[in-house]
Amino acid sequence: MIPSIPRLQFADSNQFFLMAGPCVIEDEHMAYPIVEHILKLTTELKIPTIFKASYKKANRSKLDSFMGIGDLIALKILDNIRNTYQIPVVTDVHTAEEAKLAADYVDILQIPAFLCRQTDLLIAAGKTGKVINIKKGQFLSGESMQFAVDKVKSTGNQQVMLTERGNMFGYGDLVVDYRNIAAMQKTGVPVILDITHSLQQPNQTSGITGGQPDLIELIAKAGIAVGTDGIFLETHPNPGKAKSDGANMLKLDLLADLLKRLSALRAVTAQF
Repeated sequence: MIPSIPRLQFADSNQFFLMAGPCVIEDEHMAYPIVEHILKLTTELKIPTIFKASYKKANRSKLDSFMGIGDLIALKILDNIRNTYQIPVVTDVHTAEEAKLAADYVDILQIPAFLCRQTDLLIAAGKTGKVINIKKGQFLSGESMQFAVDKVKSTGNQQVMLTERGNMFGYGDLVVDYRNIAAMQKTGVPVILDITHSLQQPNQTSGITGGQPDLIELIAKAGIAVGTDGIFLETHPNPGKAKSDGANMLKLDLLADLLKRLSALRAVTAQF
């Protein structure tokens, strides 16, 4: 199922759709080469693509962690990207006030996993009329996300997507239960698999989240095989120098081979 979103190209290509980009806008220039690289690849493969970047990071482990370059500065960069490249853009929001602010600059509002039960936030996001992507909490089942969908739809907004990003396994690891994808698809909305955050190793004593990026392709292939509608990933030219979530991001120059293999796998699984 491909969502109906303005600027989304190749929606009839029978491909999975892709939501990809850096974790956060780090400065005024870094996002443009990333979106250009992503679009070059996805145009060749006819993969419907949404550009992802947070304009701020409110959920950080340490007080001195990077949170952003300024709300309006980053939002205007996202708005410029969507208009310059004619690509839909998604960003995270954390409060009802942020939902109202960000809605003027992006096509999709994303509800972070830790906030997926926050009724005021879901209602406010729904009332903007934007497409709403709700990340499933690491502490919830796929079936329970029906209630989050219902909260958004109660506003009259039927444009909802859900994202699986793993469940907590102990204190410092995540596992993906692929049954959650099927369970969330029963809500009747597009379902996305987050293949980078699913490999996080949170709650490290250093205060910096770890990750297992070497398993990104494994998680992605399994997701395509079980029929996920979309793939979410964060990518960066140099993850080691990224200002947020670098430990679980895909290096940008590895994206081409990954997408080619996922596209080939999708061609096979689409027959069943």
